[in-house]
Amino acid sequence: MTAWTLNTVLYGIELVATLAFALSGVIEASRRKLDAVGVVVVAGLAAFGGGTLRDVLLDRRPFFWVLHTELLWAVLILGIVAMLFMRRRHLEPTERAMQWPDAVGMGLFSASGTQISLAMGQPALVAVVLGMVTAVFGGVLRDIVCNDIPKVFRDHRPYAVFAFAGGWVLVGLDQAGVPPWLGLLAAASVATLLRLLAMWRNWKIPAWRVNT
Repeated sequence: MTAWTLNTVLYGIELVATLAFALSGVIEASRRKLDAVGVVVVAGLAAFGGGTLRDVLLDRRPFFWVLHTELLWAVLILGIVAMLFMRRRHLEPTERAMQWPDAVGMGLFSASGTQISLAMGQPALVAVVLGMVTAVFGGVLRDIVCNDIPKVFRDHRPYAVFAFAGGWVLVGLDQAGVPPWLGLLAAASVATLLRLLAMWRNWKIPAWRVNT
């Protein structure tokens, strides 16, 4: 029952995170006025980029989106529906709008990436770093393809830092003997709420200032 519960929660988290990042890709693609192919490709990169890199580094096969092809269908349908029905009056395609699904996806993917890495026997630090990679790299690919400096590197709001923190929450709860599925939900919630709080309070990471 415990393994079934963990697998169910892990799948649910990856599903919601995939859709959240895909939505952020759709918003960015619409902001750039891309065509239908561009929308779907950008959404797919945002949704699958981080998890794919994680699976490559862990030598984990098949990739999570190959194992669950319904995720591919979901991203494809989301892109098509957005092209047909999304208008500016429904959702202003601005960077501000994109940050909300991006924050949710970050929190969820940081937790799932860390849990998968721990389950494959990785040390705590490696697992947390791979959780951060899972959470961050899809957005990096999304922005690069859209010819933009990745927002995670330039908006100065904590992002990768909170993904890293969420991973350590999971590790700590795992060490404390908390059921893995509960640790997953707690870690994802902490990382997401911290990101949303940073957006609300406008927390900033100091920029590097070079004295000339």
